Amino acid sequence: MRKILWSSLLFFCGTLLNACQPGNRLPVVVITTSAGEITATIDTVRAPISGANFMKLVDAGAYDTGATFYRVVRPDNQPDNDVKIDVIQGGLRNDSSVGNLTPIAHETTEATGLKHLDGTLSMARSEPGSASSEFFICIGDQPELDFNGKRNPDGQGFAAFGRVTEGMDVVRRIQQLQDSIQILTEPVKIVSIRRVQ
Repeated sequence: MRKILWSSLLFFCGTLLNACQPGNRLPVVVITTSAGEITATIDTVRAPISGANFMKLVDAGAYDTGATFYRVVRPDNQPDNDVKIDVIQGGLRNDSSVGNLTPIAHETTEATGLKHLDGTLSMARSEPGSASSEFFICIGDQPELDFNGKRNPDGQGFAAFGRVTEGMDVVRRIQQLQDSIQILTEPVKIVSIRRVQ
């Protein structure tokens, strides 16, 4: 048992050190919106499927035309949910290209070790394995969105893949905008999402 623990610890430390090497920096993106800028680090090491999918869309410029933050979830606008959450959701929603995107495999927080904490970026989905372009940002810690959380009956949670490092004031401002049943009356335009590192 002790040998297994040591092996696991060494593997974890090796992975962490490798991720921290100058040539292996995690990607950093700036989400420029009509409400301000949000900077986020994308964890392509611990969430390789979700992180790589997001960066592929970013690098292809998929979010640069027609993407918006269009959904806001607050305690006051989810009366029928026993488990309340605080998030804003964005992506390509009504863009015709969404139908051409291949859904990605679901990466649970149990598998990645990432959690839905304040500022976490995560993939929106209907069922496991249906996520493609839509993502959300947590406002405050949201443990019910993790694996075994109670927000979804399937218990699989959502796929966390990044974290806001600057601009949570913008995220909170977007969350407070006027909505009709969680859909913003005036969606917030995503001008661009650019890789800066």
